[in-house]
Formats: sequence, C-alpha cells, structure tokens
Amino acid sequence: MINQKLTTNNLLQIRQSVKWEKPLIHCITNHISINDCANMVLAVGAKPIMAEHPDEVSEITASSKALGVNLGNITDNRMKSMMISGKTALEKNIPSVIDIVGVGCSGLRLDYAKKFLYECHPSVIKGNMSEMKAICGIKSNAEGIDVGACDVVTEDNSDESIAMLKELSLKTGAVIAATGVVDIITNGTDTYLIKNGCEMLSMITGTGCMVNALIASYISSGNILGGTVLAIALMGICGELSAHVKGSGSFKIELIDNMFSISDYMIEEKIRIS
Repeated sequence: MINQKLTTNNLLQIRQSVKWEKPLIHCITNHISINDCANMVLAVGAKPIMAEHPDEVSEITASSKALGVNLGNITDNRMKSMMISGKTALEKNIPSVIDIVGVGCSGLRLDYAKKFLYECHPSVIKGNMSEMKAICGIKSNAEGIDVGACDVVTEDNSDESIAMLKELSLKTGAVIAATGVVDIITNGTDTYLIKNGCEMLSMITGTGCMVNALIASYISSGNILGGTVLAIALMGICGELSAHVKGSGSFKIELIDNMFSISDYMIEEKIRIS
C-alpha cells in the first residue's frame, strides 16, 4: 500500500501548480467531444488550444506546455496532425498523452497507434483494457470502442492485467493508464489502483476524451505519474458528486461544475486509491 496522505498531498500540489501557472494545453481530439474537452481544461485552471491544421500544429505544440491526442473519430488530416505534433513534443521535451480509442476494433487505428508510439514516444498511453490488450498484441474482446466483458479487470485476473500493463510501460517508457471500473495506472515500477467513479460517467459521450484532456493538463506540471493519477481520480470523484441528477444532460453540466469548484478537502475525503 502507498502512503495515502503523502500521495494525496502530492496530487493537491500538482493541482494547485496548474491553477497558478495556467499552462497552455494543445489538444487534438475528435469533434464529438472537442467543446467538452476544452471546457474541462478551463475548469482545472489551464488554457486549451484545439488547433488541428497540419500546417500549424507543430508551431502550436512547441508553444504549449503539454499535448493530448485522441484517436476517436479519426480523419486523414487529424492523423497527420497528431503525428506532426507528437514528433514536435518529443523533440521539444513536451509531455504528451495519447488516447488509443478504438484500437481493439479497427486495424487502421491499431497500426497508427503503434506507429505513433514508436515514433513519438508519448509520456502517457491511455485506454480501456480491451485497447491495452490490442496494443500489447493480445486478443481483444472490444465491443466497438468499449471494453469487452471478457476484458474487464476482476479479482481473478487483476494480477495478470497489472503485469501486462507494467510490461507495456517498461517497453514503451510511458505511464500506462488503463481506465475502467477500477483504474490502473503504472510506470512499470509503481502501480496505483483508483476506485472512484460512477455508472453515469458511461451515460454521456466523451468522458474518456475529457480525461485525456485532464491528463494533458496535469502532466504539464512535469510529474507524469502524479498528473495522470490526479486526472483520473478527479474525474471519478466529480462523477460521484454529480450522480444525483435526474438525467444525462444535467449530469454533464454538473460534472464540469464540480471539476471547477471541488475543494482540496473534498478530494481528500473522497479519493480512493491504493
């Protein structure tokens, strides 16, 4: 077990540093969730820029403090832009995260993700367990872009799943963030399990994309592992605080409101991490 108090204090320091510094975060994400991702970045005190034209993204990334890219609803133009930005981030030592959406159900996305990992060496790789299995070359049971029932982490397979993710982290040099009912974050040495969240988070589109934007915001601090843990834990906590609403529309509004207004005290009270 980790030292809960020490870890929480570290996370809160990262949160405050982003609020104080207001870093520019370059997000190349899909148009289904682009507005919500920008608003989430703003909610935590950072500044979003959602540029995606291939002729300007290198310049935009170079002037940013972190990069977040997302394979949801990909296009030729966006794929080109993500690769350009990823290479610029690597060259300029700018933290980056890739959300490997859909690699368990699309050969195009899987091949592209592998190329991105090889050429851009992102700081963080985010996805569900079906997507993680696919990127590891293991048979995936993905249901579209959702995790397959056979791939869900359980008590029976948790050790095996964690070992797979740790190996992927050591192979790629990236922090691995496998999201699900229990989120698993590892840098190959230290592994964190987060048990915050609620079912309503799966009832609106784009929450995974929002998490990716939050990860980009918090890894701008330079603390890649801590920033990733903080982003995922915060989304789960804010989901719990918003779950009392009557429907999915008001849930999304409440989710962004809680991300904006949540106190350090509430984070300390609600966070469930081991």
